[in-house]
Amino acid sequence: MQVDIELLKQFESGLDPEHPEKSRIPARVLGYGEISTIFEIQAESTANLACKRMAIFNTQDEVSHYERIYNDYNTVLQKEIGISVPDYGFAWFTTAKGNIIAFDLQQKLPGESIGNRAMHKLETDNIRTLFLCVLRELMKIWAFNKANPESALGIDGQISNWSVAGFDAANPRINAGTKLLYFDTSTPLMKKDGKELLDPELFLRSAPSFLRWLIRWLFLKGVMTRYYDARLVTTDLIANFYKEQRPELVPPLVEAANGFYATEGKALGIAPLSEKEIKAYYGEDKTIWVLFLALRRFDRWLHKYILHKPYIYILPGNIKR
Repeated sequence: MQVDIELLKQFESGLDPEHPEKSRIPARVLGYGEISTIFEIQAESTANLACKRMAIFNTQDEVSHYERIYNDYNTVLQKEIGISVPDYGFAWFTTAKGNIIAFDLQQKLPGESIGNRAMHKLETDNIRTLFLCVLRELMKIWAFNKANPESALGIDGQISNWSVAGFDAANPRINAGTKLLYFDTSTPLMKKDGKELLDPELFLRSAPSFLRWLIRWLFLKGVMTRYYDARLVTTDLIANFYKEQRPELVPPLVEAANGFYATEGKALGIAPLSEKEIKAYYGEDKTIWVLFLALRRFDRWLHKYILHKPYIYILPGNIKR
């Protein structure tokens, strides 16, 4: 995927990180992640692209290393594991002020096809079918990892990270053969010789500097390693339905997951899940991310009103939990 670097440079030079829509070249927010924001730069050449801006690199070696594993992660997902991803690309440059700015780029997908939006159009039985389709996609990861333990991949399987190919919002239907695309590839969790290739310290740079040691000590290892664990990824997937304001779906999805891992996923040997542990997991996860975002907003306030320095990160808007 090719992109006009000069346009990205112009966008960056006129960017308002606090209000991207008011930038010199406006950006329309497509969605919020826990750490970054996905947006469309409103220019003709980027009209069909979803962009994730990353201002976390200090050196060319860091960004070049990230680019390699970002490309490798997408390639392995598609060609070796068989998980479909949108067309993708990567671009980076150094600004006049010496900051390295990078963009993960993807083909923009129809908004109504994204799992957490599509589910609100579906009947409960169809949501269960969609959930099982996600588990089958995840099984491809776990089978690959079992065969390649020293080159394992991690994945965030949340429903909001999948797109339903060909989804028709006017006639919403999901069946066992429905094709999904996985698009949350900007955190390319990969191992080589058993060692994590992605430097987690990169993602700490968007955290308040005075609290990085605490986040590193309390949360970082657990957050990075859980995406290699089939049971924890499934727990996280189900718990995400609390965030999507559909708590009534948790019990039937726990039942569906236990049935899946007693049959199709039996080889993994996963112990049965319970509604109680899903709820407890979500409560802890919610606390972590609410605190993290609150501290980042406080850090932005410090930069703006006390330090009188630019705050270069784009923070998510209000996230309903």
